[in-house]
Amino acid sequence: MRILVTGHDGQVAQSLGEQAKGHELIFTSYPEFDLSKPETIEAAVAKIQPELIVSAAAYTAVDKAESEPELAMAINGDGPGVLARAGAKIGAPIIHLSTDYVFDGSLDRPWREDDPTGPLGVYGATKLAGEQAVQASGATNAVLRLAWVYSPFGANFVKTMLRLAETRDALNVVEDQRGCPSSALDIATAILTVVNHWQREGAASGLYHFTGSGETNWADFARAIFAESAKHGGPTAEVTGIPTSGYPTPAQRPANSRLDCTRFADTFGYRAPAWEESLAVVVNRLFATGRPA
Repeated sequence: MRILVTGHDGQVAQSLGEQAKGHELIFTSYPEFDLSKPETIEAAVAKIQPELIVSAAAYTAVDKAESEPELAMAINGDGPGVLARAGAKIGAPIIHLSTDYVFDGSLDRPWREDDPTGPLGVYGATKLAGEQAVQASGATNAVLRLAWVYSPFGANFVKTMLRLAETRDALNVVEDQRGCPSSALDIATAILTVVNHWQREGAASGLYHFTGSGETNWADFARAIFAESAKHGGPTAEVTGIPTSGYPTPAQRPANSRLDCTRFADTFGYRAPAWEESLAVVVNRLFATGRPA
C-alpha cells in the first residue's frame, strides 16, 4: 500500500519506517509540507496520491503552545482537517494521532473513548480540534489517542533521564501524575495492525485509545529507566518523587493520563506489551547503538 506519513523525523514516523515491510511509505518534510499552510498540504496529497495517510506530525511543545496558540491551532487543529479532506477527495483513509491531553485528568479510572473531554491547556485544546476536524472531514478515519510516548529516536523522557543522570547523582521527578509509557515502536505496530485490518476487512472510522499496558507515575518510570540503564553499565541517579506543585510549568498536565485500550484490542486484536517490557527493548537499543541519550 502507498502510504503518506507526516512528521518524517518524529518518533512514530521513524518507527514506522523500520516496520512497514511490504508497504511504500512516502514521508513529507518541511517546508514542502507545512501543516500551517493548507496549500502545501493539498499539493503534497495531490502529488503523492496516497492510498492511505498517517497523520503523525504535530506541534508538541506543550508549554510553548501557551504563548503560541495560533500556530499550535494551525498545526494541530486546522492542518489535520485539511489533510483529511484532501485524502477524502481521492478516497484515501487517514489514521490520525492524538493525545491524552484532550482530558482534564480528573477521573479515578482509565479514560474511555466516550468520556467527556476537557483539555487543560492550549496543546490539548488544539489536538482536540484536530480530532474533530478529521472526524468531520468526510474521510474514513481512525483517531488514535496516545500518551507518554518514547522511543530510540528524537527527544523524549527516557533519553532526557539518561542524559541528566550523566551529570547528576539525584533527580526530583513528579510522582502524582499517572499514566502509561508508550513505546513508539509499539505504536507503529498498532498503526500497521490497523492498516492490515483495513486491507482485509475494509476501512472503517473509529476513535481508539492505545498505550503501553499497565500504569505508573513519572518518578517510578524514571526509576525503571535507571534500573534498565544499570544493566548496561549506564548512568543512574537517585529519584525523589515530588508533587506537581514542586515542578511548575506554563501548561497544566492531567493528573490521570491512563487510557483504557480495550476498544482497540477488541477491534484489531492487538494489545501493547507491558510498559516495562517495551522500556527494556528501547533502552537495550539505545545502548546497543552507543548513544543512550
